Amino acid sequence: MDKIQMVDLHGQYLKIKDEIDQGIREVIDSCQFINGPAVKNFGEHLSQYLGGSEVIPCANGTDALQIALMALGLKPGDEVIVPAFTYVASAEVIGLLQLTPVMVDVDYRTFNISLDALREAITPKTKAIIPVHLFGQSSDMEPIMEIARQYGLYVIEDNAQSLGGSYRFRDGKVAKTGTIGTIGCTSFFPSKNLGCYGDGGAIFTSDQELAGKLRMIANHGQKVKYYHSVIGCNSRLDTIQAAILDVKLRHLDEYCVARHNAAKYYTQAIRQIDPEERLFATPVEKNFSMHVYHQYTLLVNEGRRDDLKKYLSEQGIPSMIYYPLPLQEQEAFKPIVRKGSELANAKECADRVLSLPMHTELTKETQDYIIEKLQQYIKECR
Repeated sequence: MDKIQMVDLHGQYLKIKDEIDQGIREVIDSCQFINGPAVKNFGEHLSQYLGGSEVIPCANGTDALQIALMALGLKPGDEVIVPAFTYVASAEVIGLLQLTPVMVDVDYRTFNISLDALREAITPKTKAIIPVHLFGQSSDMEPIMEIARQYGLYVIEDNAQSLGGSYRFRDGKVAKTGTIGTIGCTSFFPSKNLGCYGDGGAIFTSDQELAGKLRMIANHGQKVKYYHSVIGCNSRLDTIQAAILDVKLRHLDEYCVARHNAAKYYTQAIRQIDPEERLFATPVEKNFSMHVYHQYTLLVNEGRRDDLKKYLSEQGIPSMIYYPLPLQEQEAFKPIVRKGSELANAKECADRVLSLPMHTELTKETQDYIIEKLQQYIKECR
């Protein structure tokens, strides 16, 4: 068996090597390295994939979030609600723009924003909500949008980990994650479900006027070259990365199916070896979400998370802790954060989560080995 990896980008590349190499050669041959045709083509194809939303490619997922907030005209001191258990970028951009991050608790099993905590956190200063579709599962968007309409709030979906996923409304309608709120944002970091070979990101919206403003901000605040209407930034998706993404987009659905099948295999086996979830609680899939498993994340019981991580490493099995410190405890946020709710679940998740290898090339042989070692660990703990 080959060395186990958290993410096997090389194996994925080999399967589509000819397509990728051709796309890169076409960009090099054209020498249109900035805003070349591949950028427009990819944006159009991603828009079609998302059901018609306007797509504004940009340099990375953090820029996508920042540009989204800039386009909404928020003022310093305005409050933006964000879950406390997520990657730093979701809250970092709030502080960067001198807005106030209001951190709220998450649902203990889905890791996504708690609806009760969200309602509790709203004040007259609240202007926006950033639900994060963490680890590949959609937040419960229908009630979030109802809350937003009730209070006149913007909704910016952080879809960096869930591109390809979908949300089912109560009436049966299905929408791609990232297309439900006012604005959706994603990252094309190499390990993402749709990842490039460098950095990249994109912004989505169904509002044509807002799309124009987002494009302008991402391009130095200009519609016409050298004429700047607003203060913007320089955030462009590299043409070579766009060509790579355009190829990989054609395979995104099969990648999502491969991840979901691997997750299902993990879950069935782990529930057999630990049926009472004494040591491991497997991920929960909500019926409103098509989970695309950017990560396969266990909750480890009895304070054994770090011990289990060490044990797996000794067996040649990598694992990762996403994220070891909730945002409310990060030094950078202490001077500016407002806690919108008790954050007990965020703290407990940070103390207990452990992600197993998850990628499109994951074989049953590899999974069987990981499961065997988990079973041995259970026996050693008895």
